[in-house]
Amino acid sequence: MPVRSLKMQLAAVGSVLALIGLTSCSAGSSVPEADGTNAAPSASSAAAPKGLETYYSQKLDWKDCGDVLECATLKVPLDYSDPSGESIELSLNRRAAENASANLLINPGGPGGSGLDMVESSVQSMFSEDLQAAYNIIGFDPRGVGKSSPVTCQTDAEIDQGRQENLRAWLPEDQTQIIEETDDYAADCTANTGDLLGHVDTVSAAKDMDVIRAALGDKQLDYLGFSYGTFLGSTYADLFPKKVGRFVLDGAMDPTSQASDLTKAQAVGFENEIDAWLAQCVESEDCPFSGSVAEAKVQLQQFFAQVENQPMVSSDGRTVPIIDFVNGFILPLYDNSNWPYLTEAMASAVNDGNVDSILGFADIAADRQIDGTYSSNSSDAFTAINCLDRPMNANSDAMSEEATELMRVAPTLGKYLSYGEIACDVWDHKASGHAEELNAPGSNEILVVGTTGDPATPYKWSQSLAKQLDNATLLTYEGHGHTAYGRSNDCITDAVDGYLIDGKGPAANSQC
Repeated sequence: MPVRSLKMQLAAVGSVLALIGLTSCSAGSSVPEADGTNAAPSASSAAAPKGLETYYSQKLDWKDCGDVLECATLKVPLDYSDPSGESIELSLNRRAAENASANLLINPGGPGGSGLDMVESSVQSMFSEDLQAAYNIIGFDPRGVGKSSPVTCQTDAEIDQGRQENLRAWLPEDQTQIIEETDDYAADCTANTGDLLGHVDTVSAAKDMDVIRAALGDKQLDYLGFSYGTFLGSTYADLFPKKVGRFVLDGAMDPTSQASDLTKAQAVGFENEIDAWLAQCVESEDCPFSGSVAEAKVQLQQFFAQVENQPMVSSDGRTVPIIDFVNGFILPLYDNSNWPYLTEAMASAVNDGNVDSILGFADIAADRQIDGTYSSNSSDAFTAINCLDRPMNANSDAMSEEATELMRVAPTLGKYLSYGEIACDVWDHKASGHAEELNAPGSNEILVVGTTGDPATPYKWSQSLAKQLDNATLLTYEGHGHTAYGRSNDCITDAVDGYLIDGKGPAANSQC
């Protein structure tokens, strides 16, 4: 999750070595049955929760929606505490395998990421051919996201305008305007979204996943979640442990972390990744910085300070203030294979005053299209979901202390991640969730995958989640970037595929 500009930023809380060993899985796993599930649960556990019988009796009516895709919709209650009240609609799609009867539900992260988009555009390049042959890959947009009863706040023009404002939350003279504009933004979200705005929390989305499981006709759910998708998945597992089939949680979030803890860990993660990138950068001819890594880092910080005081302007006339610049700068850090592109983009900005490449990265992060439209509501959903999932302390003294600490532990990026609590302080709906352990007692084995150099979901989060869960195995990718499956090496691919397809999980503490 990159830094977010203005309202996006203020909601921020918030991608190759040898295999040590693979063995058969623990006693909790089993080979899929003909219907694609693991061992069938008892009849009592298969019953629909009281009051939700109508929702759980739905069957998906798949219809062609592209050359290889099928789409369907599903009704779920707006408020699970009042299942007889209003309902909302979820959108799903699937990439069906010719001879597969098993279903694999996926989530790309966020919060605010579209599972529909992932199935449509990323599965063929990310997932192994074996996995695609073994499963029908099912995507869905969680409630409030994309095509599933989306949160709606601003027009495309308003989003563009907000991204071009040079408002720096760490400066007292800018904070009054930020609070005023964020209050207006929250009011727009309330006016344009309605009651849904208070029900897009992760617990509700996890309950939706169980309705999806029932509609698929599966006794247990097989699932692959990335980044925030691990929090969604572990929440489901804790709510419905006996319905857990084969779960892979890649790039884990730590459910016990407070909002400020998440921000600090990410700030440190990206600061470390900057060091790693600069070490590569200064060895190349194109690097705009020179000397040791420490010297190059000072030069980078000085350049950021220049952009803070004098925003750059792109060739299409758009202003690029420091927050949007940092959004673009951060995006290539998610995958170390993109570091050379970051070096080129920074060389253009530093040496030539050309910010177009950095702005292009920022546009990708914001889902802005070439024609100026935004293809998703990811930033609005990001804010709405985060504000419900964890309480945030917007006391001015507390935010100031946090900002000071962020600048200490992450001198390059810390200030740009500070004061995120402002957005949720003016939100009409207060947090319904809180930081707590998720244990999923009695579940089948869950595979947690962590990357040692992951800046967005630091490795220690995967370690923590694997310890919290009642029955989990940690698989470690020793490398850089955010998440591991689909972008790391054959060792990770073979381990994850072996678990999902054959029920053979890696040995405890396996490393790739």
